[in-house]
Amino acid sequence: MARDTGAACRRCRREGLKLFLKGDRCYSDKCSFERRAYAPGQHGQARFRKQSDFAVQLREKQKVKSMYGMLEGQFRQYFKKADLQKGVTGENLLIMLERRLDNAVFRMGFASSRNQARQLVRHKHVMVNGRKVNVPSYQVIVGDVVTIKEKSRANTMINESLEAVERRGVPSWIELDKKGYASTIKALPNREELTMPIQEQLIVELYSK
Repeated sequence: MARDTGAACRRCRREGLKLFLKGDRCYSDKCSFERRAYAPGQHGQARFRKQSDFAVQLREKQKVKSMYGMLEGQFRQYFKKADLQKGVTGENLLIMLERRLDNAVFRMGFASSRNQARQLVRHKHVMVNGRKVNVPSYQVIVGDVVTIKEKSRANTMINESLEAVERRGVPSWIELDKKGYASTIKALPNREELTMPIQEQLIVELYSK
C-alpha cells in the first residue's frame, strides 16, 4: 500500500499547526513544532507573504490529508463519495474520515497516533464484532464493537496508549472499556467534536473548481 514516508514533524511545521502525528512525542518538549514553529527549509523564517485563495484552499486540503495519513487519490475518492451523499459535503467528508477503522482505534486510545493505529490494524491486532479486520479504511457503523485480540493485549505499545487516554479524551460517540480492551460505536461522529481547526468548506471549494 502506498503511503507518505516523509518526516511527520516537517508536515506540522509546513502547515503551521501541531497535527499530533507522532503520538506522545507531540505532548513532550521533544516536539519539533514547539522548538521550531516555522516552515521547514532555508526560507522557512522568511517574511510572511499573502497567499492566494487557491493556496489557502490547497493548504487546508494538505493539512487534513496529513492528519488522516492519506495520499491524494484516496482522499479524492472520499470527497467524491461525500459529494454524492445527502447533507453538507464538507461535513460528510470529515465524518467518513472519522469512521475509518484506523482513526476509530486511535480515538479509542488503543494507539497514540493514527499511524500507529494503522499498523495495529494491518498486523491483525484488531477485531470488529469478533472478526479480524486488517483494512484501515474499513468504515465502522453504530453498534460495532472494536476489540484488541486476546494475544495482543500484553502489547506494551497498546497498554501505554491506554494509560495516556485520559489526556487525549475519548469522543462521546465511543464507549471505551479499558479493562476489556473493547470499545463500542454508540453513534456516528459529530462534527462539533472535531476540535482541530479544520475549514472543510475550503476543501469543497478547491475540488469544485
